Amino acid sequence: MAKQRKLRLGAVIHGVGSSVSAWRHPDIQSDASINIGFYRQQAVKAEEGKFDFAFIADGLYINEHSIPHFLNRFEPITLLSSLAAVTSNLGLVGTLSTSYSEPFNVSRQFASLDHISGGRAGWNVVTSPGVGTAANFNKGGHPEHASRYEIAEEYLEVAKGLWDSWEDDAFVRDKESGVFFDPEKLHRLDHKGTHFSVQGPLNIARSKQGQPIVFQAGSSEAGRNLAAKTADAVFTGHETIEEAQAFYADVKQRAAAYGRSPDSILIFPGIGPIIGATLEEAELKYEETANLGSIEDALRYLGRFFDHHDFTQYPLDEPFPDLGELGSNGFKSTTDRIKQKAKEHTLTLRQVALRSTTPRSSFIGTAEKVADEIQRWFETGAADGFIVGSGVPNGFEDFVDQVVPILQARGLFRVEYEHDTLRGNLGLPFPINRYAKQTVTSN
Repeated sequence: MAKQRKLRLGAVIHGVGSSVSAWRHPDIQSDASINIGFYRQQAVKAEEGKFDFAFIADGLYINEHSIPHFLNRFEPITLLSSLAAVTSNLGLVGTLSTSYSEPFNVSRQFASLDHISGGRAGWNVVTSPGVGTAANFNKGGHPEHASRYEIAEEYLEVAKGLWDSWEDDAFVRDKESGVFFDPEKLHRLDHKGTHFSVQGPLNIARSKQGQPIVFQAGSSEAGRNLAAKTADAVFTGHETIEEAQAFYADVKQRAAAYGRSPDSILIFPGIGPIIGATLEEAELKYEETANLGSIEDALRYLGRFFDHHDFTQYPLDEPFPDLGELGSNGFKSTTDRIKQKAKEHTLTLRQVALRSTTPRSSFIGTAEKVADEIQRWFETGAADGFIVGSGVPNGFEDFVDQVVPILQARGLFRVEYEHDTLRGNLGLPFPINRYAKQTVTSN
């Protein structure tokens, strides 16, 4: 009998939020983005709700127009190491760029987090869409979109190779004989590729989950291919269930074309549910937060996706301007979608800016209605799980307290953790060390 498919949930902990103005709400901690107490409270709440993981996003470039959370926030690996100390089962996933880091250091960092947390680490692999990022690193300019994904693919090949430097039983630690490790189970990578030359071995062993979970967040053609080849899970975002279903089917088909089981890659759309005792109450919560911002704030927020383009130069109530290829070397899938929607629906600049800054979630209403929508997406091939953000103050707490019990009562979501590793809770297979597999094959 086939095992029943279970819903997966992640929590994005995003300080003062992802909007330009939410920090002004009286119920928001204005220093939340650098308040360790806030992050710990959110992580503990996520674990109380039996979430699979907490997710910390990141970026490497700011200017005076960046949203408040971006201006002053923690670095993910440091923060997640702290959260490991106050949680026991919750996965700990952080963003780190392959365009502006080195494989050896990053492999070591995530392997260390994996050990610190007892096998709960995950890496959200990004290629850094912001063109301005190059000014902060001695890299000779921002790589083109396609090149960034080529770099990322080789980077992941190196990282996974380094994580296999030690076979799982390499460290003997026999005090009586004086044997600390078995040298036959230590392996140098000796990678020489187009973008990286890395000898290895890595100076830390594999953890109890084998390797950290690899997440990927790009939705462009190159991003989908990278995810289908290399990722365990994909973060994505869609306005409609039809868009989500198309993306879900596409990535699963690509994974199968690369010889992978479609079940070995999990799709997580991001949602910002807003819950009220009635639909009217939920709508009021949305309006209250949306009305905190101005059209000037919205234009600045929109500009970030288009290399911080100045949208104040255009008439607000005329059709969205023709921007050509602007944004295609940065947030390509996002800017392509914005341009397409504006053209299809003949939207003005004002409408596009407001929609981008304070999108109205389809997961809005009573707890029962939000649970219904989650179940619909889950059961109709739109998602394996969701990344749950807080669309309004206390929105995440409302979700854990009111929606999760409904999902549990319907048998869709766990009541207790199945495992103490992130890989185990996600139901993903343990990665056999490549060298151990070779040894088995040769016998």
